[in-house]
Amino acid sequence: MKPGASDEQIQAVVDKVEAAGSKAHISRGEVLTLIGAIGDQEHDQRIADSAVPSMPGVDKLMPILKPYKLASSQIKAGERSVFDIGGRKVGGDHFAMIAGPCTVESRDQLLVSADAMKAAGATMFRGGAYKPRTSPYSFQGLGQEGLRLLQEAKDRTGLPIVTELMDVRDVEAVCEVADVIQVGARNMQNYTLLSEIGRSGTPAIIKRGLSATLEELVMAAEYILKEGNEKVLLCERGIRTYEPAYRFTLDLMAVPVLKEMTHLPIIVDPSHAAGRRDLVPSLSLAAAAVGADGIIVEVHPDPDEAICDGPQQLRLEDFPAYIEQVERAAAVAGKQLSTAAV
Repeated sequence: MKPGASDEQIQAVVDKVEAAGSKAHISRGEVLTLIGAIGDQEHDQRIADSAVPSMPGVDKLMPILKPYKLASSQIKAGERSVFDIGGRKVGGDHFAMIAGPCTVESRDQLLVSADAMKAAGATMFRGGAYKPRTSPYSFQGLGQEGLRLLQEAKDRTGLPIVTELMDVRDVEAVCEVADVIQVGARNMQNYTLLSEIGRSGTPAIIKRGLSATLEELVMAAEYILKEGNEKVLLCERGIRTYEPAYRFTLDLMAVPVLKEMTHLPIIVDPSHAAGRRDLVPSLSLAAAAVGADGIIVEVHPDPDEAICDGPQQLRLEDFPAYIEQVERAAAVAGKQLSTAAV
């Protein structure tokens, strides 16, 4: 729309778009308002052939050529999305530090971790109540009891909670506690689950699949966005390559490339990429310096006794120095640590 287009002119275009069979998505910037017409090629052609291009207040009609419409950077005219999650900003010049243990093991372990994350200045607290494991005989998480403990940690510290959702049957229970739902790499293309998360309205982090392309990752986000849930964060967590020296190859080029493709915030998971705590600080600094909007990292009071993923979890006593280093690297990229309500 043209600068200064009235609400009546905007609504008239919305009505025309929806009459053509498309779904209208309004994005209001400081100067411009964009109206996304989301539909198939037939609907797009109907709008192009209609009176929309010449309607009062319309500046121009611009086709979004990518298969991901709502996630595309075009839908925001180049503006980056900034989300408020539990009073913390994510995106833009705000850097999110999401930290905590891999999984909820006990009340003491969780609350000690939560207190330490709060004291060190973390943005959000992560912990798994449900855990996807390669072996069906491995620890699968505490389930409902884990969610109860996460709620206690949230009430105690005020930190927003990030936890994984694996099953559509658990959507309601997880959403009662979680401020952000984590979609693991193995569920990135679980489209039924993604659609349910979209309908829940709870913000989500989608981790890139082990062999997924960037377009496949963004298309996964589209499943959530199309249901009306606009708060989606994309997470690079390493992909499977031929290199056996470490668990996965952390694709840091994904960060600037995804920022060209989409307006959504991009975070990085150095813990799962490395599989070794000694590599996590270096990967974290690199992620912050390359312009990531945040990091999700694993920290444990006693990693040697952790039930799962102990070797990749930072030690609790090392976390304050770690977060200071990452904060300095993020500052080089023009970002500040998001720690409290703004």
